[in-house]
Amino acid sequence: MLDNITIGQYIPGNSWLHKLDPRIKIVVLILGIVATFIIPIPTNLEGKNIISVIAMLTLLALLLICIITAKIPLRKVLRGLRGLTFLLIFMSIIQIFTIKTGTELFNRVLNWSFFSILAMVGVLFLYLFTKKYIKFKTIYLLMAVTGIFICPMFIDYMSFAKMDMIVYSDGLIRAGFLFVRVLTVVIMTSILTFTTTTTDLNFGIETLLKPLRYIKIPVDTIAMLLSLTLRFIPTLIGETNKIMKAQASRGVDFKESKLKDKVIQIISLLIPILVVSINQAEDLAQAMEVRGYIISEKRTRIDDFKLGVKDFIGLFVGLLILGACIYLAVII
Repeated sequence: MLDNITIGQYIPGNSWLHKLDPRIKIVVLILGIVATFIIPIPTNLEGKNIISVIAMLTLLALLLICIITAKIPLRKVLRGLRGLTFLLIFMSIIQIFTIKTGTELFNRVLNWSFFSILAMVGVLFLYLFTKKYIKFKTIYLLMAVTGIFICPMFIDYMSFAKMDMIVYSDGLIRAGFLFVRVLTVVIMTSILTFTTTTTDLNFGIETLLKPLRYIKIPVDTIAMLLSLTLRFIPTLIGETNKIMKAQASRGVDFKESKLKDKVIQIISLLIPILVVSINQAEDLAQAMEVRGYIISEKRTRIDDFKLGVKDFIGLFVGLLILGACIYLAVII
């Protein structure tokens, strides 16, 4: 599960996206996120609403082009999205079953009885006990959710309550749109961390927050804290995986155990992680001190970033996308 967390990981490269000024990348990321949430949510696929769907798919296509041209492994991007599977499924289910407008696509009666509930619980337990043997866990989760909904549809023996489950076209459209919106935002953020080193990210944040210095806010300290936090996320994940493998080799089973045992296992896992974190923080502090780092003091850089033609083009494209999305929100 921890292997799916890709936030803060940097992939070395020499692409145009890697060479882009970190300040421009952060600004374009902010513009992209704002543009993504400005696009109106379509209520149907008629008239001007179809433009919203096209705009969101266009943004997603542009991100895929950036991933391909920056030579970022698509598998790594998708791995970072696996952690959002449950959230996306839950969000989609809420939208599908709460929107009651549009064309009726599906209408079934859910029969609530002792046997249907027992079947649903059986499907859930079957999934929990067999998921460790299945390679494609995301697809298997979707199959389990589908099975849970199917049980009360076909088992109506001695039912004590009934409920209509009606799916409308507007619910599906809204769920799909929000699904793509969340994916777009996550992919945008991942591209920034994949193509920007911690040092460059710190420089970009510090430069963009520089106006806050006039009101006595320690911008450089805040930027350093943010960049170090992003940097140590993959480091701590790697150390946690090592500790879990070491404990698993000694007979600890993190997947299949009782609740009481899981609590004890988590405590036994947190203690070495805390020790490792303190040791790494101490080593980092000593390394920064040896290199002359002093809090709130002006620092020099080996590489001085200067805005070039590519940077201005990237900023222009970001502003163009934001302007287009604002215009889209006005006309719809």
